[in-house]
Amino acid sequence: MILAKQYRCIHSSSCQCTKGHLSEDVIFLVFQQMNWNPKAIATLSLVCKWFDDIAKRVLWKEFCRTRAPKMMLDLQSSGSHSIDGNWRALAKLLIYCSGCSKDGLFDNVQVPGHFVYRTRFSRTSGKSFLMPQCKNDVLYVSDPCEHLDQGDEGDVGFFRGVFKSFSMSMAKRMLIQRGAQLHPTELCPYCKAKLWSMRAAKMIPQSASCRLGAYSDSTDFYVCLNGHMLGNCILLPLSDSEEAFELE
Repeated sequence: MILAKQYRCIHSSSCQCTKGHLSEDVIFLVFQQMNWNPKAIATLSLVCKWFDDIAKRVLWKEFCRTRAPKMMLDLQSSGSHSIDGNWRALAKLLIYCSGCSKDGLFDNVQVPGHFVYRTRFSRTSGKSFLMPQCKNDVLYVSDPCEHLDQGDEGDVGFFRGVFKSFSMSMAKRMLIQRGAQLHPTELCPYCKAKLWSMRAAKMIPQSASCRLGAYSDSTDFYVCLNGHMLGNCILLPLSDSEEAFELE
């Protein structure tokens, strides 16, 4: 059942509509028993603004920590207790392939966005997407979500990722120094922030295509103001991609 989102009172301590509500502790225990089910969290957040606030502050954070504990521990190890772009955006990035709409960011193919059961994110793979000047940055990148037989383009892969402390990263500094322009219309599908084109900024290293097993001139990706990354590529046939890894 799809629920229409309703913003109501945020529930102050004197608010009458708190009567009958479960406490935050009880809600935490219920969702802990449900293993932080993302569909249930999304449904709860639609009930009212108070539940939406709990989901943003607590439930999506616990979902992320359960789904990718080592990655979350690393992303927060810089001393900040918050995540760029909020926990809900990061949770969506973990389980949602953004695809591409017609006339969207990637005009070579049209693939609807969809949820994925499980995706591996790798800090080691992220190094292949960084320019040599950015070698000290930390970037987690997913394995490509493969969409096979996409017409003339062949096999297409969509990938996504997230920077650690993007606001202090060398990658962001380079984008600003190079005068990179933000995309005039498209926004990040995870946090709705504006996007930089890494291809336009000439910040896509050859190693990215090798890591993805993709044609060298087909890899393209964007990074938003909060450090979320999304991209696509045209995948090599399996035998060719194995040779690409050997070359890397």
